[in-house]
Amino acid sequence: MHGKLIEIYTDGSSLGNPGPGGWGTVIVINEKIEHELGGYHKDTTNNRMEMQAVIQALKYIISKENPAEKMEVIIHADSAYVLGGVTTWVSNWEKNGWVTSNKKPVMNKELWQELISLVRVFNGNLSWKKVKGHSGHIYNDRADEIATEKARLQK
Repeated sequence: MHGKLIEIYTDGSSLGNPGPGGWGTVIVINEKIEHELGGYHKDTTNNRMEMQAVIQALKYIISKENPAEKMEVIIHADSAYVLGGVTTWVSNWEKNGWVTSNKKPVMNKELWQELISLVRVFNGNLSWKKVKGHSGHIYNDRADEIATEKARLQK
């Protein structure tokens, strides 16, 4: 690959589900930590915070980089919900009018739509990797620390 390698590590946290929640990201560009982001919501779920971490990281990258330039973006996530949704389920949800196979409305539809629109900005130069949570991976553990701290402190 020529160009930039951007790796994004994401995590979400909810103290109670629902309850106070936080999200965290670590953005690594060409193997160097570029930026850390985090935020919170007073009453939310873990899944919403997992999604918010990815959404906010992609917004940050789009604001700082030109997605039309040569780059590879890899999102590392420990959330089966985010990974399953973005790589598998969302295409069927879109085809079926945002209802599940059980004919129920898709939960967190507005976040899924926002996430997918951001992913599409990268024209296929974005990939997803599963990372095992709480496994000693320095960047994933740092994203978890940020998310948990934000949920706990609400700042």
